[in-house]
Amino acid sequence: MVEKSASMEEELEQQQQQQQQRKPRHKGKHDKPKPWDDGTVDHWKVEKFDPSCNERGMLATSTFSTLFPKYREKYLQQVWPDVRRELKKYGVGCDLNLNEGSMSVFTTLKTRDPFIIMKSKDLIKLLARSVPAPQAMKILDDEMQCDIIPINNLVSNKERFIKRRQHLLGPNSSTLKAIEILTNCYVLVQGNTVAAMGSFKGLKLVRRIVEDAILNKKHPIYHIKTLMMRRELEKIPALANENWDRWLPKFKKKNVKQKKVKSKEKKPYTPFPPPQPPSKIDLELESGDYFYSEKTKSAKKWQEKQEKQAEKTAASKRKREEAFIPPKEHTKKHTDEPKDGQNDVTALTQSLKEKTKKFVSKNAVENLKAENYIAAPDERSSKKLRGK
Repeated sequence: MVEKSASMEEELEQQQQQQQQRKPRHKGKHDKPKPWDDGTVDHWKVEKFDPSCNERGMLATSTFSTLFPKYREKYLQQVWPDVRRELKKYGVGCDLNLNEGSMSVFTTLKTRDPFIIMKSKDLIKLLARSVPAPQAMKILDDEMQCDIIPINNLVSNKERFIKRRQHLLGPNSSTLKAIEILTNCYVLVQGNTVAAMGSFKGLKLVRRIVEDAILNKKHPIYHIKTLMMRRELEKIPALANENWDRWLPKFKKKNVKQKKVKSKEKKPYTPFPPPQPPSKIDLELESGDYFYSEKTKSAKKWQEKQEKQAEKTAASKRKREEAFIPPKEHTKKHTDEPKDGQNDVTALTQSLKEKTKKFVSKNAVENLKAENYIAAPDERSSKKLRGK
C-alpha cells in the first residue's frame, strides 16, 4: 500500500511538471504552431500570378455583364478594340451589345488566373460609370482595387444632394484633386455614384470622406487638413510609436440656428364630413341672378365693369394730382406761455427783473442834485468886470 501511494505521488508530480512546460493554449482551433510563421514571411504581400500554377485552365466558364447608359455608347464603340486587346492578354473574352445596352466578360479555354474574371467585372463596371478606358484598364493589375460608392440614397432632398456633392468637387475641382493626392487614389464623381481606384487603405479613406460629406457630418476640407497633418507626422521617425491625437486638429460642429417648422394645429376630430360648398347655381339663386334673362345679366356685368373702371381712373387721377400739391410749411408759433417744466424759473426771473427796476429808480431819485442842472458862471465875464 505504501509503495502504491508513493508511485501515485510520483505520477502526479510528473504530470504537473509537464503542464508547466507546455505553452498556454489560446481559444480557437487553429492555434497550432505553423512552419511558415516566422519573421521572414510577409503575409500581406500580393504575389504575381504565374500561369504554371494552373496549366489545365478553368473547368467551367464564368460570365458577368453590366448595363451602361445611352450617352456612353459612342465612347465605348471607339474604345472597345483596345479593351478587347487588353483582356486577351489574360485569356478573357468580352462582348459589347448595343441593342441591349450591355457589356459582358467571360472566361475562355486560355484563362489561367481564376481571379482575373473578377477584375474584368470591375473593369466593365468602371467603364459604365464614365471612367476613361486607359484609367479603367489599370484595375487588371493585382495591386489596384476599385470601389463604386452609391450616394443617391443618402439624401432624400435633390437640391441638398447637389449642394453636398459640389462640396466634394470644390472650386475648379480643387478639393477632389487634394483628396486624390492625399489618398493616392483616382476619384471620379459622376451622377449618383463616386468611382474610386487605388489601394485598400486609400479606398477606405475615400469612402469615409464621401459619406461624411453627403451626410453632412464633416466637410471634406477638414478631412484634407487632418490627412496633411498625418503626412507630416509620418516623416518624423521619433513619433512612429506615439499617439498623434494631440497634434491632429479637432473640429467642433457649430450649432447653427435653423428655422423652426411651423406645426399645423390639429383640428378636433369629427366623424361627420365637412359641409358641401355651394355650387354656382346656388350662389345665383341667393343673389337672384338665376331668374334674370341673358340680356339683363350681360347689362349688369357691363355696368359693374364700368363702375370698377371709373374707380380705377379716379384713383390714378388722384395720384397724378398729388404730385402738384405743395407741401405744408411748418411755422414756429411763439407762445409767451411757459412750458410745464419752466414755470418756476420764469416766475423767478420776472420777480428779479421787477426788483432791479425798482432798485434802479430809487437810486436815481436819491442821487438827484440841483447843481447838475444849474449853469455855472462864465470865467471870462468875471475878468472883464474886474478890469473896468
